[in-house]
Formats: sequence, C-alpha cells, structure tokens
Amino acid sequence: MKKWKCIVCGYIHDGETPPEFCPKCGAPAEKFAELPEEQRKLIDRARMTNQFHIELLGLLEQVQAVAELGIEDELDPPCVTLFKKALQAATEIQQAAKAEIAGHISKGKWG
Repeated sequence: MKKWKCIVCGYIHDGETPPEFCPKCGAPAEKFAELPEEQRKLIDRARMTNQFHIELLGLLEQVQAVAELGIEDELDPPCVTLFKKALQAATEIQQAAKAEIAGHISKGKWG
C-alpha cells in the first residue's frame, strides 16, 4: 500500500492517494509526498516493534507506580530496597526504550 508523508508535520498516511487534508495539521493534499517503496517497507516492518516499545513504556509506568507505593508503605527494609531497585530499573528501561524510539524515528522507522 502507498504511504504519503505530510511535508508540514510529518504525519504518515496509508492509502492509494493522500488525504484531502492532513488529519494532524490540516495541510492540503498537495503537501503530501509519496514515500518510496524502500521507506514504506521499513515503516511497515518497524510498526510492530514500535508498538511493543509503546506498550512496554506503559507497563513500566505501572511498575514505577507500584514501586513508589511499596516504598511509601515501608513494611521493612528489604521490601523498601526491592521496591527502590524496581523503580530504578523501570526508569532506566523506560529511558532506554525512549532512546530506541528516537533512533527509529531518526532512521525513518516510524510512521
């Protein structure tokens, strides 16, 4: 399927023709450029992995929230230590996932 990129905002549209107006910024159809086949394949291939990263970020937010509750609960020192480790690990993995997404965007693996 063809892909069209809005040259104003970067929105990617899947379809045989560009949309009449960009759903994101409202730019007219003539502001869309058709992406070459190689770029289309790259985007299609990366969409599933990018979705995994997004889901992982959401789960890590939940880990952070639970870890913060465990730290506040302060049942005993080993529990607090474990929750602090979980909070740190979730934060580090979150930042790594964000960096990976940024890398995908810079390499055209997003859209």
